[in-house]
Amino acid sequence: MVLVVEPLLPQRLRRPSDALRFLATLLGLIAVVLLALVAKQTLNGLEADVEEGAKRAPDLLITVSTFLGGALVLAIPVAFAVERVLHRDGLRVAEGLIAAIMGMVVSFFLSEWLISTGPEDIRQLLTGGRHDVEPVSALLTSVIAYVTAVRISRRPTWRAVMWTAVALNIFALYTGTSITLPGAVVTILLGMAVGYATLYSVGSPNTRPPGSAVVAALRRLGQSPVKARRIEDDAQGSRRYAVGLADGHRLDVTVLDRDRQVAGLLYRLWRRLRLHTETRRRAIRSLRAELEREALMAYAAQAAGVSTPSLIGTSEIGTDAALLAYEHIPTTALEDVPDEEIDDELLSRIWRQIQLLQAKRLAHRRLTGDSIHLDASRQVVLMDARSGEIAAGDLLLRLDLAQLLTYLALRVGAERSVRAAAEVLGPNALAAALPLLQRIALTRETRSALAKHKDLLSAIRDQIVRLEPEVEVEEVQLERFRPSALFAIIGGALAAYFLLTGLGRVNPADIVAKAHWGWTGAALAAAATTYLAAALMLMGFVPEKLPLGRTVLAQFAGSFVKLVAPAVVGGVAINTRFLQKRGIPPGQAVASVGASQLIGLVFHVLLLLFFAYVTGSSTAPSFTPSRGLLVALLGLALLVLAVLGIAPIRRIVVKRTRSLFSGVVPRLLDVLQSPRKILQASSGTLLLTLAFVACLDASVRAFGGELNYAAVAVVFLAGNAIGSAAPTPGGLGAVEASLILGLTLSGLPSEVATSAVLLFRLLTFWLPVLPGWAAFTYLQRHEAL
Repeated sequence: MVLVVEPLLPQRLRRPSDALRFLATLLGLIAVVLLALVAKQTLNGLEADVEEGAKRAPDLLITVSTFLGGALVLAIPVAFAVERVLHRDGLRVAEGLIAAIMGMVVSFFLSEWLISTGPEDIRQLLTGGRHDVEPVSALLTSVIAYVTAVRISRRPTWRAVMWTAVALNIFALYTGTSITLPGAVVTILLGMAVGYATLYSVGSPNTRPPGSAVVAALRRLGQSPVKARRIEDDAQGSRRYAVGLADGHRLDVTVLDRDRQVAGLLYRLWRRLRLHTETRRRAIRSLRAELEREALMAYAAQAAGVSTPSLIGTSEIGTDAALLAYEHIPTTALEDVPDEEIDDELLSRIWRQIQLLQAKRLAHRRLTGDSIHLDASRQVVLMDARSGEIAAGDLLLRLDLAQLLTYLALRVGAERSVRAAAEVLGPNALAAALPLLQRIALTRETRSALAKHKDLLSAIRDQIVRLEPEVEVEEVQLERFRPSALFAIIGGALAAYFLLTGLGRVNPADIVAKAHWGWTGAALAAAATTYLAAALMLMGFVPEKLPLGRTVLAQFAGSFVKLVAPAVVGGVAINTRFLQKRGIPPGQAVASVGASQLIGLVFHVLLLLFFAYVTGSSTAPSFTPSRGLLVALLGLALLVLAVLGIAPIRRIVVKRTRSLFSGVVPRLLDVLQSPRKILQASSGTLLLTLAFVACLDASVRAFGGELNYAAVAVVFLAGNAIGSAAPTPGGLGAVEASLILGLTLSGLPSEVATSAVLLFRLLTFWLPVLPGWAAFTYLQRHEAL
């Protein structure tokens, strides 16, 4: 047992990344509103063009978007909440609900303020002048705030599905004139801002590993720690530990925490934008990149012969931290050494270390009093190599010289600082650094100290010129722009935008290209598509790779087997046998086919409900709930969360649903690991049903029948479900009777309905028998069945 002395880590942290995201989102929101107000005429024209284009969208597309967008935008957050609660992550869901409630409150008061007393221009911008349009959608703001606060962006599949639902909902609202384009953008940005503000306000769970995890990581490096003590953080805010080893030696351990990687981001971005520094460093650095950078710089400095603590090893600590273990050298920082103790010999030792760095083109980039140390024999030891760069360019090397010249001049005067450097590096090297003796080139600490010594940089320049009077100083412009020029840049950009967009708009000509096929040919093509869709569906539910060609042939073989077996049984038997021949164990093969059947059933029911809903509506209704309903839904979510948070009730729910996680569900979870498989499975399942509906619809039109596509879909989905339950081969007799009855009840003459169903069954049941027999024989001959 190793004793680790450190303060208790807080349970929750306010992450700088959340504050930065909130700030960035807020700035984006302001920028969108300002640009929209400046380019009002252009935006009105764009709005009119988009509105005109939306009116030409097919009614079916609008109806599908309305239903799916409105339903999924509510169902997906609920499903994610249930999934998190079952994984005992209910606290995250609670944070999301707080953000959703705050989003609803903010959007409500903002909308009421804009409608009643807000600026007329902004109200016109967000409502389009229509009194029945909310300036900010309460539903979307709440949903976006929720998904932001639960960090759904870290789950790629959930994120893709959620944003697809949001896009569909916005499209439905826009085509129904319930929202404007600026209103949609403002709503999304406002929801994200509320979500990030909630995360920063309530804090996030502290994922920083404690000292015991640091000790465990050191053991994996082959070390034998016996005690550890937290010491003062370094200049970048990273944790440091003094670790005692069993052999009496000590290690200095630096811990890089993932949540600290964005600390100081705004300052780094500002310096990167404002200055020419010839750097390859990224302003936003990942944990892995930061670890590799510091380790590489430490090894390079050791190889160059520079006196630095030896890097013993590096290691990740879980997924949220990493450590670097250095040998301990008892030292004293130069900033703690009195000025009168800094003699010429010490100055020479410092410059000799810099000479070694410069010879190997290593830039330290932080040569200050806290990074230059002295050991017990007053030898110089350079610390804090994390900010450095290897293979540095001339500019960075000269910046190091200018920084150290200035720092040492602050301590011992310009004359001694320059003389000591010239004795080691030579006057020519100092002359090269002469143009870089600018305040903007120095570190923040050095710039602050120069405020009390305004003439110091001039004194350093004078000393260098005395050493090298004939030097030709080439001016180096480090600043890209001065802060005073920032407003001019923004104003010029806005003016240019306004000018360019005001020159005119080009409206592309409407291109309407509709291919007119014979309805029988269209029905045949749709019938053929069902076999490709069935193959994609099966391939999507099998994590192993399947060949597309043979999988399609297996589906054709299933059409032959349907002659002697019920529709569902024949297809299941063929697909299961096909998977076993591909080397998949029997249990997994059955589970894969069962998973495809289960999801197919779910799609079947959902599509039946959807098309039934569409058929009963003459227009595309708005599926957006009222604010009262939204409040009720949020209250219900809180209630469900509280109930599932009670351990006895949660155990009952888990016990009842555990059976689902045997066989089929684990196979589904394997599929969910691959977004490509998810897309393949869902698209195949959906395409299979839609192709059958298209075949029946084309068969109806082939005989002059006119029936709404949604009505045909309801007839097929209901009739096929009834027919599949029949014990006859392929549902023979039951499918025909149910389809004819459904089409007749939908308003088709009985003769047209009968002819259409017979053509449909000829194309989907009888005609594929011969190619199905050929496929069955081929697969058997090649031992694929």
